[in-house]
Amino acid sequence: MTDRRGPPVVPAALDLLHTARHDLGEAMATTVPTARYAAAHLAALRTAAAVLAVRTRPCATKRPRNVWALLPQVAPELTEWAAFFAAGAGKRAAAEAGLTRAVLPREADDLLRDAQTFLALVETTLGLTHQPAIPHVAPVAHRAS
Repeated sequence: MTDRRGPPVVPAALDLLHTARHDLGEAMATTVPTARYAAAHLAALRTAAAVLAVRTRPCATKRPRNVWALLPQVAPELTEWAAFFAAGAGKRAAAEAGLTRAVLPREADDLLRDAQTFLALVETTLGLTHQPAIPHVAPVAHRAS
């Protein structure tokens, strides 16, 4: 059930939120700190992009735009979150590049919790019911007898 508080939530935004939940599920399922951090940060990025999809119009110019710079302009209530996740972008890039010492396990766990909180906040802000992410479980291989 939704409680509309602003512009309608476009299908692209719903897709981004769904993918963000998937990313969080991947982050929850891995024990590798760099993979956990990168997936959680990507989930936050997709979550912010969903807000932009709802609150902005397509721009005639096709120049790249920074999600973290745009988010405070269209959702001032999320300014602190934008600054927080923008500060972690370099660490995410290092993690994605395979620099195993770029992220400590505690940092990865903390970012995962923060990204989950951010997703819940954005869903509520957009008037949606929060849907928590579910950890991905690797399929069990069956032995042939």
